[in-house]
Amino acid sequence: MVKIAVFASGNGGNFQRIVEAQKSGEGKGYEVKVLIVDKESAYAIERAKLLEIPYYFINPKEYNTKMEFEEKIIDILKKSEIEYIVLAGYMRIISPILLEEYFNKIINIHPAYLPEFPGKDGIEDAYKARASKTGVTIHYVDSGVDTGEIIYQERLKIDSQWGLEDLKNKIHEIEHRIYPMILTKLFKKGE
Repeated sequence: MVKIAVFASGNGGNFQRIVEAQKSGEGKGYEVKVLIVDKESAYAIERAKLLEIPYYFINPKEYNTKMEFEEKIIDILKKSEIEYIVLAGYMRIISPILLEEYFNKIINIHPAYLPEFPGKDGIEDAYKARASKTGVTIHYVDSGVDTGEIIYQERLKIDSQWGLEDLKNKIHEIEHRIYPMILTKLFKKGE
């Protein structure tokens, strides 16, 4: 069983889905050991409480440098014997210190079909561009922004009648379906 930490900055919908899949047996080969959040107001904290997953709010403003901030995170991860990091709406760039410690062991989900619409507003960028299609990408994290090796992608044809909220909902439906599925494919061999 691969021990994972989920990092989130906001709502935590993907975090909840990953944990629920694990608990139901749909998600296999992994165990969510801890949630790391960088925003005290992140609703993901409430989800962690309900799901009985230990969580840590690490306030980046309490550290002089990003290196100190990430060293604190690494300490928590080591104490929890974390093998992989799964990003689920974590809105910070991962620095070299964390990338080196977890080389090729940090996974992200991006709400667009990369390399199209990288960055923090993938859904809105696709919508504003009036793209006819977008998608969701699961990829390894490297030193770039959404440039790591692609693990899995799924396309979504955009209906011209959809508003931005419709598109967001469709993207989240795909994310919630594929993230546990792909984590299972990656980690099931470790059971």
